[in-house]
Amino acid sequence: MWNLEHDWYSPKSLLSTPTHYDFPGDRFIPNRSLMDLDQAHSLLTNRTRKIQNKEFNDLYRQIVDEKLNLDSEGNPFKMLVFRGSPKSSRKSILHIDEMREEEAAALQNTSNQHYYRRRLPKKESRILDAPNIRNDFYSNIMDWGNNNILAIALDSDMYLWNSENKNVFKLFKATNNDFPTSVSWSEDTKYLAIGFMNSKLQLWDAETSKPIRILQGHGHRIATIAWNGQILTSGSHDKYIINHDVRARNNVISQVKAHKAEVCGLKWTRRSNMLASGGNENHIYVWDLVKMSSSNFLHCFKDHCAAVKALAWCPYDSSVLASGGGTEDSCIKLWNVKKGSSICSIDTNAQVCGLEWNRHHKELLSGHGFSTSAHHNQLCMWKYPSLTKVGGLDRHASRVLHLCQSPDGLTVVSAGADESLRFWDVFGPPVNNTSEISDLDNLLSLKVSPIR
Repeated sequence: MWNLEHDWYSPKSLLSTPTHYDFPGDRFIPNRSLMDLDQAHSLLTNRTRKIQNKEFNDLYRQIVDEKLNLDSEGNPFKMLVFRGSPKSSRKSILHIDEMREEEAAALQNTSNQHYYRRRLPKKESRILDAPNIRNDFYSNIMDWGNNNILAIALDSDMYLWNSENKNVFKLFKATNNDFPTSVSWSEDTKYLAIGFMNSKLQLWDAETSKPIRILQGHGHRIATIAWNGQILTSGSHDKYIINHDVRARNNVISQVKAHKAEVCGLKWTRRSNMLASGGNENHIYVWDLVKMSSSNFLHCFKDHCAAVKALAWCPYDSSVLASGGGTEDSCIKLWNVKKGSSICSIDTNAQVCGLEWNRHHKELLSGHGFSTSAHHNQLCMWKYPSLTKVGGLDRHASRVLHLCQSPDGLTVVSAGADESLRFWDVFGPPVNNTSEISDLDNLLSLKVSPIR
């Protein structure tokens, strides 16, 4: 006689020994909570070409293949799950975060093996004269817009250099002993914002090359400006940070005063929700856009021993901020703005005048000025996150004042007190490494999915 056993959650076969399941389910209606939607979506949508990299050994391929193609019981993956699977000591495929961490670590080890292929250029790809450029550490008078036009202030003159057709255009010449002290293109390159020594903040139309507005609010020179959509943020010698809405008649929407000295560095995150400001009193403040109107900052970092002009948000991790200190400090520091803590610090033995992240490799480029050692006037490449030095470029005869990179993230231009602009092809990907990149792209494509 058959021994019929019942289970409250699911019909079962006629068994003498019951099988215990991890989750309830049904044999006709799929159970979404048991499905691996990430993997199902990837298998349905992935069209990447499978390219095998010889650097990955067979054991690694086998592990990845098992995790991607087998379920928690080691059986072929099924998109629809109708009821709970029998309990097992094996980890569930639902622990996808653990899988991603393991594979990320394996990819990091592979990247380390290939890192030796990175080589810095022996010299610059182009040199332009920059006569009468002001030898001022605190100003920010160069910016490369998304329209591929480089804006640079040379004394009282403002020039535009088109990197595509190499044309040079003189935008204006300031009068009355005034001169530009900061410049920044809007993200859509419709406007060019220019701050002046006499506290004027001017907005220029990029298409007509004419001034369209003067934004009021500051009482001293404007050393730094940064765009966040239609919001233009300015920092001044008067110690104020002002957010201007360029669309509104009353342009000032918020005004904060936390720094005890001139504000000489401003940078918005790529997500546009956080602002970092550096001051001549050696402090860094991190601001939340929503809370700026109440003058409440998120963090204040006081570890630098000199003015902080160089600021750069990490493109791989929005919570990481890089900062560089002046001559008496000479350090590059990395900060975790989520935790409000220091990640690491390295002494460069030279004034840090600019920082630019490499978007194609995990690297950070720094420009340097005064030093008591042999590291002055250099551009230095650092590997992230260890900040080990990759190499240096020392073609400038005087200190490097400003750094910025091209819209495609391949070229960096440095402005030096030797009155030269030097263009460096330092950020490009390795030429003979396409198979590794393709294999990496294939693997990463299995990890990215829409919000469930």
